[in-house]
Amino acid sequence: MVRIVLFDLLVERAEFGHGGNIEVLRPFLNNSDVVECLLLTPQMEAEDSRAEGCFPLKESDVPRWDDEYPFWTEHTEIFDAGKIHLRRIKMPSKDTFQELRPDAIVCSGSRRNVSMWEPWMDGCAELLRWAVVENIPTLGICFGHQLLAKALGGDVTRAENYTDIVSDLLHHSTDPVVGVCQVGLFTHQDHVTELPSGAMHISSAGHCGYAAFRLEGKQVWGVQFHPEASRARIERSFRLGHINEEELLAFQRDHDGDALLAAFANQVPPGKN
Repeated sequence: MVRIVLFDLLVERAEFGHGGNIEVLRPFLNNSDVVECLLLTPQMEAEDSRAEGCFPLKESDVPRWDDEYPFWTEHTEIFDAGKIHLRRIKMPSKDTFQELRPDAIVCSGSRRNVSMWEPWMDGCAELLRWAVVENIPTLGICFGHQLLAKALGGDVTRAENYTDIVSDLLHHSTDPVVGVCQVGLFTHQDHVTELPSGAMHISSAGHCGYAAFRLEGKQVWGVQFHPEASRARIERSFRLGHINEEELLAFQRDHDGDALLAAFANQVPPGKN
């Protein structure tokens, strides 16, 4: 079994939230027939509600829950290669991160903004810094890319305009994860404008200077684009009204984010959980 801790920050958008999570998690089934995912939704929890350990999240713990997506504590999806079991847990306190026992950590995109800091982001930043110290394979996607950079001492700046585009990537460094991806789907306004100390600049795009980075000597990556945004997810999001026609048209070009997700999963050996 492999255990993934995943910041579920787009939970209110079913296709890019839960659906995107499944796209991220499914490649781990290539190396393990059981994937356990601990989902964190600190953006929905009450203030000062962090737990001293690894405890199930109850509906009463999330007064800010967006009922557009039904609340559940546990959920299992079955595939030919195995099963993905998801459990929602309360955001743990800094002193009890070790109880999570993760084999990898993933931080998703979000409708919130690193440039408009909110108190719940402090705990997320603490957990990402802990993952770096413990050398746990970590992937930050879009908001997660920005949060990772900010948590480690980099800078994030809000651009004047929002960008929805599928763009070629220009690679500046060879890399076993990002290097397999040549085209990325971007939807963001915040940008990483200064990398943290010890970060390698891997990729840029026409509109985005720091499209991907890796911490030198660590299995820690940040990517500004959305490798989990498959064509099927995009089309269902449009049908559900989660993206508009302009966004749909902007995302028509194919990208190869699934190769990146598979390469990241391959960096994580089957866990000991």
